[in-house]
Amino acid sequence: MKTKAILISAVLGAVAAAPGWAQKEPIKAGTARYGDPTSIARVYQDYLYGVIKTIDDRGMVLEKTKFGIDQTFKFDRKTKFIHDGKPSSRERLKVGDQVWVDVKTEKKTDEMIARKVVTGVASTGAP
Repeated sequence: MKTKAILISAVLGAVAAAPGWAQKEPIKAGTARYGDPTSIARVYQDYLYGVIKTIDDRGMVLEKTKFGIDQTFKFDRKTKFIHDGKPSSRERLKVGDQVWVDVKTEKKTDEMIARKVVTGVASTGAP
């Protein structure tokens, strides 16, 4: 009986001391494993992603878009081309390039007009 009481006292004493031994949550780095997602990903949140299938002076066709089908985008005189965060030109684009496109839809014809076409390494600011 005394041995049981001593054993129970020892177990209760160990349990009382256990919170000091409990595992603590690890310290997380400010940017964790993949960097700060709010700096770049949010900038392109409303852009459409795709790979250029065909391109000419009037527009381009993208494949591998979120819609799962090829999408056609027209260029107009206000379309901006950006490469690595700096102004670029349409001539720099080629078939197979990965692009992010800021699109507006023309109400009368339902055509998608590219406002901005972004390629290359993203800058941390808005393109």
